[in-house]
Amino acid sequence: MSLQTLLEAPHIIIAYDHLNEWLYADWQGDQDLRSVQHGALEILRLLQLQRCSKVLNDNTRVTSMWSEAAEWGGKEWFPAMTAAGLRYFAWVYSPNIYSRLSTDLTLQFTAGNPVVATFDDLETAKAWLLQM
Repeated sequence: MSLQTLLEAPHIIIAYDHLNEWLYADWQGDQDLRSVQHGALEILRLLQLQRCSKVLNDNTRVTSMWSEAAEWGGKEWFPAMTAAGLRYFAWVYSPNIYSRLSTDLTLQFTAGNPVVATFDDLETAKAWLLQM
C-alpha cells in the first residue's frame, strides 16, 4: 500500500492509498460510542475529500466491544457514506470476540448499498477490494 496519513487520533489512523485509490482506516484499542462516531465521521469527511468509493476498514487492533454504536453506524453512518459515494467496504474483524459481535450487529442494521464484506485478515480483504 502507498499510504498518505490524513488523520491520526488515539483511536484511529486514516490514510489514503494512492495506488489502490481507497481509504484505509486503522482502528486501535478500546472503542466506545464517542470514539466510533468521531472516527466514522472522519472517514465520511475524508471519503468526500478524496472522492473515492472504497474503504478498507481494519479492526485488527480493536480490543473492546462497541455495540452502543452499532445502530447509529448501520442506520445513519452507512447511508451517509453511500450518499457520499461509497460503493465497497472491506471490513477486517478484530480477533476480540466482542468487537466481532459489534461489527456483526452494525451490519444487521445496515440495509442495501454499499457492498460490505467481512474478513478475518487484511490480505484477503485487500484482494477482495482490488477485484471490486
